Amino acid sequence: MKIISLIGARPQFIKEAVLHKELKKRGIDEILVHSGQHYDKNMSDIFFQTLNIKDPDYYLNVGSGNHGEMTGKIMIEFEKIVLKEKPDIILVYGDTNTTLAGALVASKLKIPVAHVEAGIRQEPKDMPEEINRVLTDRISNYLFCPSELAVENLKKENITSGVYFVGDIMYDLYKIMEKDFKYEIFEELKLKENDYILMTMHRDFNVDKKEKLEKILMQIEKISNEKTIVFPIHPRTRKRVKEFNFEKYLKNVILLEPIDYLNLMGLVKKSWKVITDSGGLQKEAYFAKKQAIVVMPDTGWRELIKLKWNILADENNLYEKTFEVINTAYPENVYGDGYCGEKIVEIINNL
Repeated sequence: MKIISLIGARPQFIKEAVLHKELKKRGIDEILVHSGQHYDKNMSDIFFQTLNIKDPDYYLNVGSGNHGEMTGKIMIEFEKIVLKEKPDIILVYGDTNTTLAGALVASKLKIPVAHVEAGIRQEPKDMPEEINRVLTDRISNYLFCPSELAVENLKKENITSGVYFVGDIMYDLYKIMEKDFKYEIFEELKLKENDYILMTMHRDFNVDKKEKLEKILMQIEKISNEKTIVFPIHPRTRKRVKEFNFEKYLKNVILLEPIDYLNLMGLVKKSWKVITDSGGLQKEAYFAKKQAIVVMPDTGWRELIKLKWNILADENNLYEKTFEVINTAYPENVYGDGYCGEKIVEIINNL
């Protein structure tokens, strides 16, 4: 069996790497194609070291551009490779333009498409990622869902054939990396376990508008009077705080430069709660058995909201939501058992 995996962004590289290890165990031939949608020259970080991520077999070098231009460029170049390699199946990941481009090429050439992270839905419906998800799911033959809710989402859209709940491949990654989490920052800051909040904030809809950012930071100031907040501040957010003269709201907050995954997850594991607008961190908080206050109007990880583990908040109720008492037991196995990669490969191997 020959598989082509198409990736275009760093998170997809990491998801593919987890899956690659399982494909290699089964002796399945995998060709890795990188579209170049997002190119990170520094491939020497901890993920690449730990996962032994391999270099792509093909690099399309499409670069940035408008959505249509980028998707079209990827399709043109990727189709040439598919025609040359004649794979049995094409794997796409997540919700980028690369994802949709790969699925369209495969579908037009009548090659089965497998979508890793299928079935996620999020408002607003016109956001590029949501469009990519929905269209990719419509033309995929095998839909590997991270949660039962993702399976239900597809069922509501009359997509039931080839749908599998395999769990979240990022939980596989969490379990692989957990033994290497770092706690130096926790110790240096003399923090108390389960007695501080870890915060991240970087989304344009939260930090770019002066009035909204001020309201969020006023809520943060109020929270910081009662609970220690540790805030690795994103360059975009730092720039806005300085531009709008909002430093006064962060006097009681421990501000840090952005930190790497291992140190960040060390802080998450020792925290009381997490405040974030990061799609990844709200889920990683769950992996670490910590509740996240999600400062977004909606989330792709709605199952955690439905289970009353994570909470959606906004600039007007962030304080209230942070201290809301939730008598909810930790919901186990929402994203599977950490063997997502193994399950996907087993299904593919039996096709």
